[in-house]
Amino acid sequence: MEDQMVKVVGERFCVPYTMELVVKRKLQSFSKTLYEAFDATGNFLLQVDGGVWKFQKKRVMKDPAGLPVATLREKALSWKHQWMIHQGESSERNHFLCTVQKSNALRIKNNLDVFLGNQYKDHGRDFHVTGSFSSLSFKVIRANTVIAEVRHNFTWGSCKGKESFKVKVYPEVDYAFIVALLVIMNESDGP
Repeated sequence: MEDQMVKVVGERFCVPYTMELVVKRKLQSFSKTLYEAFDATGNFLLQVDGGVWKFQKKRVMKDPAGLPVATLREKALSWKHQWMIHQGESSERNHFLCTVQKSNALRIKNNLDVFLGNQYKDHGRDFHVTGSFSSLSFKVIRANTVIAEVRHNFTWGSCKGKESFKVKVYPEVDYAFIVALLVIMNESDGP
C-alpha cells in the first residue's frame, strides 16, 4: 500500500517526494477568511477563501492561476459538521470527491472521518484525521499509515486572526486534499 498514489483532488497534486508546506490563515474582514499554501521555498501553490458569516460555509480552492480546483461545502444543520468536497466549483453528483465529517459529534477532541466518492456508509472510512485536545495540529491516516502531518504554529499573530501551519505531506499523497482537510479541521473546530 505504501507505493499506491493517494489522489483525491487530482493527480497533479501528487509528487514523488515528501513535501513541506506552509499554510497561512488570515481573517481578512468580519465576513471573509483566506488560506494560502506555499512550498518550502515560498512558491505560491493554493488559495482557499470564502465567507465566514454564512448559514452554509463554502470555501473555494484555487490554483496559482486563479482557476477553481475544488469546492468545500458544509452541510447545513449537520450535527457531525459534515462537509462535501466537489471538483472545481461544481456541486454536481458526477464531480463529487468525498465527504468529511466529525467522527463523533459529542467528543471534545476533533477527529474526522473521510469517505471517498459515493462510497459513504457502504464500507468503513477511507481516511481518518486525528487531532489533539490542546492545538490545531493533526495527522491524516490511511489504514494504519500516516500520510500527512499538520502542526499549528502559535504566534502572537494567532491572536490577531493570522495563523500559520507547517504541513508535511508524504510521497505520492495529494497535497491539495491535505490542505482541504486542514481548512475543514480548522472550520470544524468551533461548536
